[in-house]
Amino acid sequence: MRIALYGGSFNPPHVGHLLVTSYVIATQEVDQVWLMPAYHHPFGKELAPFVDRVEMCSRLAAIFRSGVEVTTVESELQGEGRTIDTLEYLVARHPHLSFRLVIGSDILADTPKWKAWDRVQKLAPPILVARGGHPHPGVEGPEMPEVSSTEVRRRLAAGAGAEQLVPRTVLEYVRARGLYGTAG
Repeated sequence: MRIALYGGSFNPPHVGHLLVTSYVIATQEVDQVWLMPAYHHPFGKELAPFVDRVEMCSRLAAIFRSGVEVTTVESELQGEGRTIDTLEYLVARHPHLSFRLVIGSDILADTPKWKAWDRVQKLAPPILVARGGHPHPGVEGPEMPEVSSTEVRRRLAAGAGAEQLVPRTVLEYVRARGLYGTAG
């Protein structure tokens, strides 16, 4: 079975994540997409609690009814959140699966900072996705909308509408839990 690993902070998941997931399922030779929320961010970003981000990813995955799962593998490792560590763990744990790593064009400039980037590419050949506002040579396909979790959090904290940026079931959870400065 072929798995596309789509990692990120998912702080919170938004329609950009939904569209990337749809795009990967529709255009790539993969059987499933696994949403993989970061347990710790390797570059020190402050994140909502892991359990909340997992639940929000589960709500996003449920929109698809099948083909999209959520993995909590990074909480099992509880390390620095390095992609290579996660991939080596997954490959050893699931030798019958093959992995690909979904990477947005906005992240490509950071890959030289990644631990063992060459090995990451061998263990899970990247699926490159063009992200609006982040052109990169060699990344083909349509640009995904320029939506960021940072902007979503800002809008939520300010009491501004985020209904067009966040899947309805995710937004309901955010508000029920009072995340990102929202009132329950």
